[in-house]
Amino acid sequence: MTLPVEVIVADNGSTDQSVKIAQSSGAQVVNVAHKGYGSALMSGITAARGTYIIMGDADASYDFSHIPRFLAKLEGGHDLVIGNRFQGGIEPGAMPLLHRYLGNPVLLRIGRIFFRCRIGDFHCGLRGFRKSSVLALNLQTPGMEFASEMIVKASLHGLRIAEVPTTLKPDGRDRRPHLRTWRDDWRHLSFMLFFSPRWLFVYPGVVIMFIGLCLTLWLLSGPKIMFEITLDVHTLVYAHCMILLGFQAVLFGILSKVYAVTTGLIPKPPGWRKVFRRIRLETGLIMSTLLLTAGIVMGLRAVGIWEQHDFRTLDPTQTLRLVIPSASVITMGGEILLASFFFSVLGLADRNQNP
Repeated sequence: MTLPVEVIVADNGSTDQSVKIAQSSGAQVVNVAHKGYGSALMSGITAARGTYIIMGDADASYDFSHIPRFLAKLEGGHDLVIGNRFQGGIEPGAMPLLHRYLGNPVLLRIGRIFFRCRIGDFHCGLRGFRKSSVLALNLQTPGMEFASEMIVKASLHGLRIAEVPTTLKPDGRDRRPHLRTWRDDWRHLSFMLFFSPRWLFVYPGVVIMFIGLCLTLWLLSGPKIMFEITLDVHTLVYAHCMILLGFQAVLFGILSKVYAVTTGLIPKPPGWRKVFRRIRLETGLIMSTLLLTAGIVMGLRAVGIWEQHDFRTLDPTQTLRLVIPSASVITMGGEILLASFFFSVLGLADRNQNP
């Protein structure tokens, strides 16, 4: 199969003879000032002139005779085609056991849950795509997490994604690869968390709040004994710490989502305009006022009890059951007040564009 192609080698600091070899073979060499896997690839993608681009590592680990498989999917209307090494076959020694049976499966499962992307290999380095579609994603990461960023953003923007089987051979270089298992896996994981505020902030926050609320309701009526251990107001303090921490996490999740959408990091979800039409500063101020009022009323009730005892020392195991919830509710009201103003600031640009 004969194809009109251009071969581009993106070099960002190699010290061997790869640049001379590439140039002598007729390839176009793009010199990249910034280090990193993602930096090199984005420079190569930008320099490419074709409609379709096939990217792959120049370490003899991928079989470029599989390119027609990728082109067939692209010509069939897909925007991004990922190679699947687990379907095509991984030769002995081509992938470290830790990557094959822990790193890749765990990150794959997380990615599929977070972003509902049904591909089977998130990190295959052999992939094809429409240049215009990938440039529109505004990919930013300079390191190995670039592979995840491409798939995550393609999924969020609704691009048509497919996969084809391909193989993986042992690295053909005579030096150690640049991969660092724990560092690179963490960068992939943290990137996916950053692009999923629900899983990073909201879901953990809701769980923590729920546990704290259950403990609070259980302890409000009095001390409780569990496994011959007495739980009292000291446990109640920590329960309310959980409520506040969880509440703050949920607020962080909401504000992070608003920031990501308004700055173009992720596409606007359906009904986004209605969010800013229905949820305005006044909405948050009303909620904040209600919580602050409830907290102050509980606080005044505690002061009333204190007055009945001539403002003398009280039994903390009783009064703290009123004071602690009062302080928590006042704090939550204040947090909503501050978050409402921040929410409005983040939404100014969106409202101006969609009055």
